[in-house]
Amino acid sequence: MSRYVILQHDHPFLHWDFMLEAGPALRTWRLASPPSVGVVIEATAIGDHRIAYLDYEGPLTGNRGAVVRWDFGEFEKMEQSEQRWVVRLHGMRLSGTATLERAADDWTLRFDAETT
Repeated sequence: MSRYVILQHDHPFLHWDFMLEAGPALRTWRLASPPSVGVVIEATAIGDHRIAYLDYEGPLTGNRGAVVRWDFGEFEKMEQSEQRWVVRLHGMRLSGTATLERAADDWTLRFDAETT
């Protein structure tokens, strides 16, 4: 399975970076708030990041603040297109389905917990 990480990032304002392993890079979205069950949140697609961020916590170069791993684990890709990504997360905090949907240049993320 591929890996994911959600980094709490304090620069230039508090936000969370949702990163999915996609080959040699991490596909990344900036989240306005951390994922919460059933809540649709704003997500902004930003440039791909280096794989090293899967395991990194600490200060960033260039006075870009610091990051803390808010959640991390593995994911299964359920669906992927230009407009929609659906992945099943198996993480330390999150276990369930994350759906990223795009309308024009805006993205949203919805997380639904697994039921047992």
